[in-house]
Amino acid sequence: MIDVGLIGFGLAGRAFHAQVIRATPGLRLAAILQRHGNEAAEKYPDVPVVRSAEELLDIREIRLVVIAAPNETHAQIARQCLKAGRDVVVDKPFTTTLKDAAELVELARKCGRLITVYQNRRYDGDFQAIRQIVGDGTLGRIVRFETNYDRFRPDLKPGAWRERVGPGSGILFDIAPHLIDHALVLFGLPKAVTADIRMERTVAVVDDSFDVVLHYSAGMRAVLRSTMLAVAPRPRFVLHGTRGSFVKQTFDPQEINLRRGYIPESGPWGGEPEEDWGVLTTMENDVVTKRSVPSATSDYRDYYANVRDAILGRATLAVTPEYTLDVMRVLEMAQESSRTRCTIGW
Repeated sequence: MIDVGLIGFGLAGRAFHAQVIRATPGLRLAAILQRHGNEAAEKYPDVPVVRSAEELLDIREIRLVVIAAPNETHAQIARQCLKAGRDVVVDKPFTTTLKDAAELVELARKCGRLITVYQNRRYDGDFQAIRQIVGDGTLGRIVRFETNYDRFRPDLKPGAWRERVGPGSGILFDIAPHLIDHALVLFGLPKAVTADIRMERTVAVVDDSFDVVLHYSAGMRAVLRSTMLAVAPRPRFVLHGTRGSFVKQTFDPQEINLRRGYIPESGPWGGEPEEDWGVLTTMENDVVTKRSVPSATSDYRDYYANVRDAILGRATLAVTPEYTLDVMRVLEMAQESSRTRCTIGW
């Protein structure tokens, strides 16, 4: 049993970490750091609640620390935990700069500790189905991949630090790590990046929309997009290839379920009704064929199960420290591209 300390009990800590940790065999939620308020104690009366990182790290049994605090604190807290001899999971984004990220990876190496980033949307059921489709070559040579993450919120969310000016604020650092992860998992490192990062809402003070294009060989493009002004959102995923297309309209249900505190009693958390499955369209001999593709049987518990097994020496870490640096590099290339209005080569 691996004892886990959770730092932060906002939306990320409450919905996407505490519940998943509790549901993963071999992990025990041993302490929660909530600096203010009593929500953690009310939700988990059997779990000690502390008010500082020092208090949490004083609990000797804690082996793994999960950081779900505001983005600008990630590097400092992770550094403190590594020096205290703990393995670390950091919620995305890893840090607010590539420099900080590289320093953390080197520190983890020197300390002999594990460090990784919570790329949970890699375990969306629909994305797992896409990995299989791409791996099987069903679409032939892929020429275009789109991953869209749209919402409709014309007004600022009261009290949201992500919508205030500061390091790591804005939609690029909030959403793009998920979408970059999708592209890199499927296609590897791009040859170049072109980005347009902007504010679309008149009330916005930090970026609330982006279009990022990752350039690959043979004309292949991965297009990553997000906006806060989409009453009618774009399809969640689109793939076009030389032998067919795949389109998925709706979101994997895990996020909304976890936000509501709902966990299915059985089966994969990413299971969906057939009407929400993606549609694969192919053409052979001028005959168009369409079929629905079920979402794969995986969910966010698989992320933590891999971390558990990596700590115990039973598996290779799925989201390696070196990989997290690649994601951070794409984020910074996107910022530079948008700022200079140029395509940035890898």
